[in-house]
Amino acid sequence: QVQLVESGGGLVQAGGSLRLSCAASGRTYSSYFVGWFRQAPGKEREFAAVISWSGRSTYYADSVKGRFTISRDNAKNTVYLQMNSLKPEDTAVYYCAAAYSLTVPGAREKYDYWGQGTQVTVSS
Repeated sequence: QVQLVESGGGLVQAGGSLRLSCAASGRTYSSYFVGWFRQAPGKEREFAAVISWSGRSTYYADSVKGRFTISRDNAKNTVYLQMNSLKPEDTAVYYCAAAYSLTVPGAREKYDYWGQGTQVTVSS
């Protein structure tokens, strides 16, 4: 069992930065892929980024590539999402999720555990 808790959301102006954290409990967390998804009001939850258990492989949605960076510190059981050059369209609730086995990064149904989400609001 893995429990995930996101933090670091908030209100920021366009062009600003935020760093989200996803802290996990569960001694096998380091064996999981961890992804970030986001959901804007009235929209489907969409994939943003994912990192492999080792941290050596990452994959990003085109909408965030070059602006967001995902990383992990397995010693701290934490995955981070550094978000730079934020835009108003990045406004959403951000969720982290863990998958033990993953072949398609953005496949929501493949993720086994989800956090409760953290709100990110980018003002213009």
